[in-house]
Amino acid sequence: MPDPASNPELLHSLGRMVRGLSALFWGLPMALIICVGTAGAGWFRIYGIVPPLATTGLLAFGLWQLDSFQKQERPWRSALDRAKIFALINLGLSPFTFWWNSDPGLIFYGVSMGVLALSAWFFIFTLNTVLLRLGAMLPDETLRHETRQFTSLNHTLLVSLLILMALQIALARVPRLPAQLGPILALWDRGGMWLLITLMLLPLAMTMAMIWKTKEVILDSVFGIKK
Repeated sequence: MPDPASNPELLHSLGRMVRGLSALFWGLPMALIICVGTAGAGWFRIYGIVPPLATTGLLAFGLWQLDSFQKQERPWRSALDRAKIFALINLGLSPFTFWWNSDPGLIFYGVSMGVLALSAWFFIFTLNTVLLRLGAMLPDETLRHETRQFTSLNHTLLVSLLILMALQIALARVPRLPAQLGPILALWDRGGMWLLITLMLLPLAMTMAMIWKTKEVILDSVFGIKK
């Protein structure tokens, strides 16, 4: 990466990147808490669809702030564009968390919530790839090594989560299950939900850690500021 001190355009794009990474860092937990809380418990009902729109909009804003950095790098641009697509899908479907809580029996709302959950999964998956491509372009070998490790682990956990969720949905639609599956299903009933929560929260926490580390590298190595 060229020296930003001699390149005002690069310096400006890195400044936007720091803002974008900050928006992603704070937007991820806020979007999870507000969207899940709105859909499941009816939190913030007085504000209608505004809280889920605001938090998913913050994530989209964060990605767009990364848009001006290294436009000539095709792997980076491709990963970023994919993440932006899922960010827009999340933004467009986020009001259904409020509407589904108001009328959970409506099939259209239920299908929209399913599509939102799948899009959120793809968003986290592709965001990890974005961080991997970004780390490869920054002048910090430790960051590159850590992003490779964490991205690989996060992708494995996310794929495991998707497989388990698909199995749970498939088993719920089978009217009669073989008796041999009884002990396995009983074990799943006791601890399956905690396993799903762990597989959901652990990649989120590691993604946030990578975002924060990347922002620190930019501030410290490029701008000479340590946060």
